[in-house]
Order: sequence, then C-alpha cells, then structure tokens
Amino acid sequence: MAHADIAPEGAFIDLPQGRIHAVIRGDGPDLVMIHGANGNARDFSFDLMDRMADDFRVIAFDRPGFGFSDPFNEPDSPVLQADILRVAAATLGIEDPVILGHSYGGAVALAWALRAPNDVAGLTLLAPASHPWPGELGIWYRLSASSVGQNLVLPLISRLAPRGAVERSLEGVFAPDPVPEGYLDHLGLDLTLRATQLRLNATQIDSLKGHVEAMSGGYPALTMPIEVLHGTSDTTVGLQYHAERLEAEVESVTLTRLEGVGHMPHHARPDEVADAIRRVAARAWDGN
Repeated sequence: MAHADIAPEGAFIDLPQGRIHAVIRGDGPDLVMIHGANGNARDFSFDLMDRMADDFRVIAFDRPGFGFSDPFNEPDSPVLQADILRVAAATLGIEDPVILGHSYGGAVALAWALRAPNDVAGLTLLAPASHPWPGELGIWYRLSASSVGQNLVLPLISRLAPRGAVERSLEGVFAPDPVPEGYLDHLGLDLTLRATQLRLNATQIDSLKGHVEAMSGGYPALTMPIEVLHGTSDTTVGLQYHAERLEAEVESVTLTRLEGVGHMPHHARPDEVADAIRRVAARAWDGN
C-alpha cells in the first residue's frame, strides 16, 4: 500500500485477515494509543508519543482500514475493531496496557476494556465518544454514509478536494485551538483523502450511536482507573453527552474539564494529557 506524501513509520503485524500497522517507540510498561475518526497513528507520533517514550513502550495503532492498516472487511463496530487490535497487541507481546483513546478511538478503547477487563491496566480517554447523543447526525454525515455519498460524493472529494479544504476542515476540528504548524503534512494529505478511508469513516460514524448505546450498559462494571480529559469548547463530541455521563456512571472515572479547549486536547494541552497518562499508570501499577 503506497502513498505519495508519506511512508509507514512503524511495523506491520500479520494477522490471518490482513496486516495492522503500528508505530512503536520507547521502552517500559505498555501504553497503547488509538486514534479518532478519519485519522491515523501519525496523529500521536506528531508529538505525544515522544513525550511518553521515556516512561513507556508506546504503541500507536492504525485502526483497521485507516493509515497503513488493511481494512479487515471494514468493521464498523468499535467492538470488532478492539478485538482485532487486541490480537495485534498480543502478537507484539503487549501485556496489561494503559490504553489511550481519542474521540472515536475512545469508543474502541472502552470496547477493549469491556471485552478484556482483566487485561487492561487503565484507560486515558480524550474527548471520548462514549454514549448515544440526542438528535441525529448532520446532513453531511447522512449523505456520506448513503449509497450516493459512498459511490459518488466521497470518491469525487478524494480526487478533487484541494489542500485548502482539508486545512479548513482541520481548523474546524481543532477550534478554538490552532492547528499545529506542520500537522497536516505529518498526518499525510494522501491518507486523509483516500477514498476507501473516507467511505469507511462515514460508515463508522453513521453507525456509532447504536454501538455506543449497546456498549454503555456495561460501563458501570469497569473498575480499572480511568482518566478522562474533555474540552469545554468541544463542538465535535459534546462534553455533557459523553465524558460527564462516564463520570456519573463509572466510579473509577476522574474527569478533567479543560476550559476553553476544543476537540484535540493532546495537541492543545499535551502536558496535561501526559500527566493524566502517568496518573493512570500510578493508580494501576503503583496502587496510588
């Protein structure tokens, strides 16, 4: 799988259904990172992985069908994605990890914890999509998940969308925080606009509400330490519908509200995210 603007940073894990790509840095106890919608592991290798590599072996996965990972029959369920990543993690010898998940990746991290609660040391969740929300998705998401969107609109966007349009989309995701200089080039324009990834992302977002509704009944049984960071100005994943509900339903959750921060806390407040990861590790492994 070749892309004009970037090359894989990490290793490929061969599984029966395909390959998973993982970027691995550092040494120590295992810290797994799971990216959000239409992203890839390079969202973390831009900055956060290097911040944590002195204390952990950090493994950032490309979710199935994203980045350089194979599509694995395009799973639209966070549970199915978590199951695939768990097998990949076992192949790497990952044991008792702290798992960090951002946005949609937060749903995958929660699914991992629900499926294997005794094999997860703790969770750090950044603006996680955890619960069903009121109302429906906007018209863009409904269109992009439809037959017309999947077969006509998204392929056209993949071929024709100018860089400026992608930059404006990123500005909307990061707002009110700035997009870090060089972020889009590091993330990979080609990967961001790949038609197969756009289609899979649209399908996953369109089906997410039903999946988190089915998962949410299991959250109160989670007992591992969970740190949640969520910006009060996040307009992509609403604080009140997700992180605050987790805080109310799960005894082990500690929620940090980041005043004035948008949807990308690991870029807007990386030091606070790093501190939260270390708190989870201390609570899990040191008994503090």
